[in-house]
Amino acid sequence: MLKLGVLASGRGSNFQSIIESTENGCLKGKAEIAVLIVDKEEAFARKRARNHGIAEVWLNPKDSPTKDAYFERIRDELNARAVDLVVLAGFMRIVRKPLIDAFPNRIMNIHPALLPAFPGLHAQQQAVDYGVRVSGCTVHFVDEGMDTGPVIIQSAVPVAPDDTEETLSARILTEEHRIYPEAIRLYAEGRLSVENRKVNIAAARTPQSGFTNPLPGN
Repeated sequence: MLKLGVLASGRGSNFQSIIESTENGCLKGKAEIAVLIVDKEEAFARKRARNHGIAEVWLNPKDSPTKDAYFERIRDELNARAVDLVVLAGFMRIVRKPLIDAFPNRIMNIHPALLPAFPGLHAQQQAVDYGVRVSGCTVHFVDEGMDTGPVIIQSAVPVAPDDTEETLSARILTEEHRIYPEAIRLYAEGRLSVENRKVNIAAARTPQSGFTNPLPGN
């Protein structure tokens, strides 16, 4: 079974969707959460972990002399728990080289925009301000850039003329909760590969029909 290490900074709503998927959804029997690591002592995600009997660890960045040293501590904690895939769920730090080198193409993030459009903070407000008609969310592998890693799954969301950052965010979040566990499922099934920064998704093999088309409707 795939062991997940989740990194979060705040409320952890995507963390909650992953928890529920491992308990009753598409990840049941395929993945389990080995640990939640947070960089903020007050992060609400910690309570979510405790509510579900998941190990949680607060690693204070102030206890590390450099940013790289901090990510070395995170790496060591994940390795100590034999984590296979690292999942960022509202983790508000740019991942540094020590962690990326330890988990190449094994760190996922979700971003509330259709990358490469609107990377960085306040992506929903960026979309509203720009006047786009369609936005959405993207699950991608993490590299050393800001929201620049290979794209795994995207989901489009219409932008209404009267949308605000808050209303658009709520609509996008519903899709985040749907596609993030799906991306993890594809990884758990060994169906993802990266070639020339493009993510290939292999079709699922079923006993009845041989191969099926992955991700219908996406």
